[in-house]
Amino acid sequence: MSDTRRRVKVYTLNEDRQWDDRGTGHVSSTFVERLKGTSLLVRAESDGSLLLESKISPNTAYQKQQDTLIVWSEADNYDLALSFQEKAGCDEIWEKICQVQGKDPALDITQDPIDESEEERFPEEIPETSHLVELPPCELSRLEEIADLVTSVLSSPIRREKLALALVSEGYIKKLLGLFRVCEDLDNREGLHHLYEIVRGVLFLNKAALFEVMFSDDCIMDVVGCLEYDPALVQPKRHREFLTKTAKFKEVIPITDSELRQKIHQTYRVEIVSMLQEDEKFLTEVFAQLTDEGTDDSKRRELVNFVKEFCAFSQTLQPQNRDAFFKTLANLGILPALEIVMGMDDLQVRAAATDIFSYLVEFSPSMVREFVMQEPQQTDDDVLLINVVIKQMICDSDPELGGAVQLMGLLRTLIDPENMLASTNKTEKTEFLSFFYKYCMHVLTAPLLANTAHDKISKDLQEGSAKINPVCPDNFQTAQLLALILELLTFCVEHHTYHIKTYIMNKDLLRRVLVLMNSKHTFLALCALRFMRRIIGLKDEYYNRYIIKGNLFEPVINALLDNGTRYNLLNSAIIELFEFIKVEDIKSLIAHIVDNFYKALESIEYVQTFKGLKGRYEQEKDRQSQRISRYRRDARSLDEDEELWFNDDDDDDEGEPVEKSRIEDDFSDSYGKYMEAKKGAANGAGNNVKAAALPTATAVTPNSSSASSVKTVSLPATPVMKTTLVGLVDYPDDEDEEDDDEEEQSPRKRPRLTS
Repeated sequence: MSDTRRRVKVYTLNEDRQWDDRGTGHVSSTFVERLKGTSLLVRAESDGSLLLESKISPNTAYQKQQDTLIVWSEADNYDLALSFQEKAGCDEIWEKICQVQGKDPALDITQDPIDESEEERFPEEIPETSHLVELPPCELSRLEEIADLVTSVLSSPIRREKLALALVSEGYIKKLLGLFRVCEDLDNREGLHHLYEIVRGVLFLNKAALFEVMFSDDCIMDVVGCLEYDPALVQPKRHREFLTKTAKFKEVIPITDSELRQKIHQTYRVEIVSMLQEDEKFLTEVFAQLTDEGTDDSKRRELVNFVKEFCAFSQTLQPQNRDAFFKTLANLGILPALEIVMGMDDLQVRAAATDIFSYLVEFSPSMVREFVMQEPQQTDDDVLLINVVIKQMICDSDPELGGAVQLMGLLRTLIDPENMLASTNKTEKTEFLSFFYKYCMHVLTAPLLANTAHDKISKDLQEGSAKINPVCPDNFQTAQLLALILELLTFCVEHHTYHIKTYIMNKDLLRRVLVLMNSKHTFLALCALRFMRRIIGLKDEYYNRYIIKGNLFEPVINALLDNGTRYNLLNSAIIELFEFIKVEDIKSLIAHIVDNFYKALESIEYVQTFKGLKGRYEQEKDRQSQRISRYRRDARSLDEDEELWFNDDDDDDEGEPVEKSRIEDDFSDSYGKYMEAKKGAANGAGNNVKAAALPTATAVTPNSSSASSVKTVSLPATPVMKTTLVGLVDYPDDEDEEDDDEEEQSPRKRPRLTS
């Protein structure tokens, strides 16, 4: 079923100050690499196209109204509102906005409003449109005043709207450009600097009506001329000279449409994209030549760069036009073309193809997912588009892995369940994740598994070093790649509950990841630790049992001991892991850690984490012991002969030790049988203490200095007293400490744990 919690309607405020419905979709908060920040994304529920992409700005005033509305002003001339179907979804997104801005979610507005009179209400309280901004006369002496006015309105969406309307209605742009020609003739630098500020501010208004005037044949060069006189520059730029003498119009494929050629020469960008996309013959020829094996390298390079620029230009389109543009590209076969081009050897071609792929993923991850899920029926696993992307990430030759980082971000977007569609008859999340884990996950994890192979590790460890790096010892680039893969796997643990759990356990993946705790690259060890921390953070007993059975805390504790007395990030991260287990009181892990590792950790006293774990362990033991005693006291279904047996024993306190032993034997047997019969009725009374499977009555004297296992259960060495029933579990007194060796030694000098 569809997730109605995040279902929203998107509204924008039009020029008539009315709210326009832009469509219905599902909202998510995701980090967008291109915008360099966490953004609100709304994808249409009909086809997954992008209805809204808005970066959460630290300084934008967001307002929550009526429990299901979030309203704010964008920097590009219109106000926005999200109307949620459910209050819970509104609260989730509001908390995310407040988290980014560092605000208290209990507030209904994240910033103090600049001007209360301009505050927007949705939708009943929208103010009537007042008079336009009053523009000063367009004269040389008033240029500074005009520049100040244009600059001052940019912070207010309402005033930006009013200024734009005034500029259009009064034909002000052409008057300003007339003053530009006068100032240039007079070499009036002060006036030219003011005109630069004015024209730049007008461009920031982002109004199509203004662009029509500014980019027309008779205005474009004067607009460019104004932008040459930046006050920050000692000498003006020569933009007009470049456009008229240096820039050349080059046709990759001959353009026969004379109107289109004229428009290109006229505006250089405006309307090019929308006109080209309508020429299907032209684009079909582009893709055909792009994938043709007979196309020479230089030609292919020009073609792919053309498509890249084509996609870049599309970002200036209005949302509905941009949607139509990308749908046209998809229908004409851009994804199959990219699949071929991204696998080519030419680095420039691959880089440009990656940029094109990023535009498509940002536009509609669902469109890309739909394409790749159809591929297994037609091709081998090795040439699947997603596997081609993964291989490009793995084989990135850039020492800084710039391309790999970009591709990893795209992969994360594709596998993010928050932007996957769901409907009553089809669940994209289930289908795509099943596809990804079946056909692609083994390609992603191949470098990780190859660098943590058992035979390689064993060989390295035999060399005798206490700090062996199983990754290529001096290969920083490989370590960076593994860190990227781990970051993606950590994301999967957080978002893919079932699929990643099955994969981790089938491949014993956590054990392989923890090998990297030995890496000499601390950032890689931290990535491995973060992976384990996310798993433990789920508090899933399936994972906990897997960790306990595999003794997977050992490499973490060895890393802590090897780190010695250094108080660095690795030390803090490991301590935080154990602190989390203590605070969340994860009993199975606490028992395992104390039973197996407390002696190695008890000397660490600069934090109370490990003593706290031991305290939790002791408290749980006490609770279990009291519970067993309570069940024993309540066991009153013993027959009369047994009751008489106990009563007879009251008068026989002075019996021989042999008789005491016999009594203990008899009682242990009868009680054991009783508890076995009542095992189901106890309703899980203590999973860690196996009360129903008592050993024989041979008295065991525990060693008080050992960190005994929680499974060690022994009968008391004292005789059974008259009518008082003594507890059956006698744990060692862990507070008794060995005083033989009081010399404090550095954790670095402690021996490493061995399996």
